[in-house]
Amino acid sequence: MTSLVVLSGGLDSTVCMAVAEPPIVALTFDYGQRHRSEIDHAAGVAGYYEADHVVVRLDLTGWGGSALTDASIDLPAPVPGADATAGGIPVTYVPARNLIFLSVAMGVAEARGLDTVYLGVNALDYSGYPDCRPEFIESFQATAALALKRGVDGRPVEIRTPLIDLTKADIVRLGVERGAPLHLTWSCYRGGTVPCGSCDSCALRAKGFAEAGVVDPAL
Repeated sequence: MTSLVVLSGGLDSTVCMAVAEPPIVALTFDYGQRHRSEIDHAAGVAGYYEADHVVVRLDLTGWGGSALTDASIDLPAPVPGADATAGGIPVTYVPARNLIFLSVAMGVAEARGLDTVYLGVNALDYSGYPDCRPEFIESFQATAALALKRGVDGRPVEIRTPLIDLTKADIVRLGVERGAPLHLTWSCYRGGTVPCGSCDSCALRAKGFAEAGVVDPAL
């Protein structure tokens, strides 16, 4: 059985690669994100696992509404000591991103005869995105079973979210345990060549490594 992993090149999706049953198809999206450097990191992770790497280009900049796809929206720096998950849905939320990504992933899985799609969403130490919650995944799974030929034939594609109930520290520990190439990962929302250390994604990553008692090998 070949697994499909939605791979951004970040910490969570890379640990998903380490958990997924091989062989693996890695699916990365180039969606106009300001941190496009993550695509190169995804390629590095895919190469590490000798996975078939598929990059799908989707321009999500057309409708705006997110600091990740609209350069006119500033990325806020987290307040020192504050909970990065508090304060509602942040400006880094990309409208319908996981809804779109999962739809494409399920289509690729069906076209290639794959049984399982892995997604590294997390509902504990995360930024408050509504499309990272277990109730969304459960609902989407049911919808996909109705929408795909495989589902109608009684062979629905399974969505697995092995990190959904883990803290960032737990994810770091799991990555170390599974030998994931954490040194190849990228989390910074600002892009560039060096992580900014000030966006909420960098803050959540730093929190995870600190609480796990592990030195971040990507810094």
